[in-house]
Amino acid sequence: MQKINLRELYPDIYKTDTFLEVTDEVQAVFLADKRAEARYLRQMYNYKAHYSLDCDNGIEKAVVQYPPTPEEILEDKQLRDQLYAAVMELPDKQAKWIYARFYLGMTVKEIAQADGVDLSWVYKSIKRGLKYLAKKMEKV
Repeated sequence: MQKINLRELYPDIYKTDTFLEVTDEVQAVFLADKRAEARYLRQMYNYKAHYSLDCDNGIEKAVVQYPPTPEEILEDKQLRDQLYAAVMELPDKQAKWIYARFYLGMTVKEIAQADGVDLSWVYKSIKRGLKYLAKKMEKV
């Protein structure tokens, strides 16, 4: 049996020294936890990692980037709706090419090959369409 000080383990709860006798197995668990924490701090220091090393679950992103407020979500949806309406005002081919370029991620060359038209024609058409959209969205 070993004596442990609960104030050292739980400083937020125990404000004074409180000793408790525990079995050797419990003492080994506390010691292993203390060693793991020390190893983690050494690893952060050695690799100059001033952030968490377990970043796969998205916790860091949630801490750094706040989730959008309901007002921001509504504004974003309204802006997307206005942009969609402006794209629908474009001529059919121009709207189709802008959709393929920016929503589907196709290159201008792929779009020109798919429609069997000249590359420069598709490029100029997309550029004119974007200019029109910029003018239309500027009013909004």
